[in-house]
Amino acid sequence: MTSNILAISGSLRFRSANTETLRAAAMVAPPSITVTLFDGLASLPHFNPDFDVEGAVLPELVQRLRSMIGGADALLISSPEYAHGVPGSLKNLLDWLVSAPEMVFKPIGLLNVSPRSTHAYISLAETLRTMSTVLVPAACVEIPIAGSGGDAVALAGDPEIAARLRSVLTALAAAP
Repeated sequence: MTSNILAISGSLRFRSANTETLRAAAMVAPPSITVTLFDGLASLPHFNPDFDVEGAVLPELVQRLRSMIGGADALLISSPEYAHGVPGSLKNLLDWLVSAPEMVFKPIGLLNVSPRSTHAYISLAETLRTMSTVLVPAACVEIPIAGSGGDAVALAGDPEIAARLRSVLTALAAAP
């Protein structure tokens, strides 16, 4: 049985360490795990609770995001830290998901590619717990590669990083 994992980068930079790490995870995933990177973070409209009420028609990209999350067995998020916090674009994405039933009890892994970035990581974990998701401890890890300049191919080619990413993916796939 194939496990589907939706990967979300909290960075808008095309070649960010966070995005490249998630791309590397997709490359090293075992055959039984499919990793899909959500590519709409920059295009999500600003969250407005007036548009997230029963009977309202959600923006198309928000509908797609919720559908992708509903179809995923787990989520893997990697995010930078800006001014000791979660980037606004990622927080906006999460705000669109607060009332989404697709998030409830969804297993989630968190990657921290910069060990100095502890504030956003802690804040992100708290937000996700508040949203009734399930943080999978074995899938919440540091993979210190920030500043290395490595792209996804180089990261996937590093045996230690590849093994850690496969371990994260396996833990997510095994989560109830």
